[in-house]
Amino acid sequence: MPGQPLIRTENLAKVYRTGKVEVRALCGVDLEVGRGEYVVLMGPSGSGKSTLMHLLGCLDTPTSGHYWLDDRDITTLDEVELARFRNRQVGFVFQSFNLLPRLSARANVTLPMVYAGVKPRERALRARELLEQVGLADRADHRPNELSGGEMQRVALARALANRPSLILADEPTGNLDTRTSEEIMTLLDNFARQGNTIIIVTHDPEVAAHAGRVVRLRDGRIEDDDRPPSASRDARTAVKP
Repeated sequence: MPGQPLIRTENLAKVYRTGKVEVRALCGVDLEVGRGEYVVLMGPSGSGKSTLMHLLGCLDTPTSGHYWLDDRDITTLDEVELARFRNRQVGFVFQSFNLLPRLSARANVTLPMVYAGVKPRERALRARELLEQVGLADRADHRPNELSGGEMQRVALARALANRPSLILADEPTGNLDTRTSEEIMTLLDNFARQGNTIIIVTHDPEVAAHAGRVVRLRDGRIEDDDRPPSASRDARTAVKP
C-alpha cells in the first residue's frame, strides 16, 4: 500500500472476562487501511467484527497489541485523551441512528463541533453545508420524531462528517431501512468516499459490501480473508478527487 496508512494494527487482541470465563473476541489482528480507502468488514455473529470496529473507533481499548490511527498510538492514551481524540478523528453512523430526540437535525449535526470547541459561526455554516450535502436543508429544524428513517440516517451521516474526521465508521448503516432508502444512503456514502474520506462499514449485507473497494472477512477473532476485487470501482487510488 503506497504511503503511510491511516490505520495500522499490530497483533491486536481483545479478551472479555466474566468471572473465570474468558472470551477471546479478537486474536492478534494485523490490519492496514490507507487514506481514502472504502472498506467493508464482514463475518458471522461472534467473528469479532463489532469488537474490531469498537477498537478502531476508539470506543474501547485492546487487551494487547497496538493500534495507530493517523500516526497516533491509541493504546497509549488515557480515557480523557481517548475521548478527545475520538471526537476529532472519528465519525460514527449507527444502525439505530443515535440522534438526540430533543434536538433538531441542525443541532444534532452541530453537537460534535460544540464538544470540539468550534466557534459558533463556523458550526452554523458547517452544519448548513452538511445538511445541504445530504439533501436535508429544508428539514434542518425538524426533530428526529418528525423525520423518516432515511432522513434520520442522513442526519447521522452529516453529523459523522461534522469535525472533518480522519475516519468514518458505519455499523450496519442500512439495517433499519427499506431497499430504496438503503440505496440512497449507500449513494451518499459512495459520494463521501469519492471525496477522499476513509470509510469502514460493518455489515452482513452483500449488496452493501459490493459498494466498497475492499472486503475484510473475519472469523473466530481473526482475519480470514482480505479481498480487493479487481472489478471494484472504488479503492484507495480512485476514492480521492483528482
